[in-house]
Amino acid sequence: MKADSKNVARLLRTARGQIDGVLRMIEEDRYCLDITGQISAASSILKKARSEVLRAHLRSCVADTLKSGNSEDIDRKVEELITVMEKNT
Repeated sequence: MKADSKNVARLLRTARGQIDGVLRMIEEDRYCLDITGQISAASSILKKARSEVLRAHLRSCVADTLKSGNSEDIDRKVEELITVMEKNT
């Protein structure tokens, strides 16, 4: 992985901590809107981590493929990115 692995790992640990907190809130029968707020916060951190990994992928793997000039590899990378974007919209 070409992304800043320390930063991505930190984000994921933070999200894990928030999810653990959400589970505790559910067990404690806390107010529903408080729980949804914490779920949203965890989701935002996961999106940030995903974005970091995708950004690194574009800057390294995709950029290297574009520089290679190999049209088959370029087409494959474009299709990979389209698939990822379709899954995450």
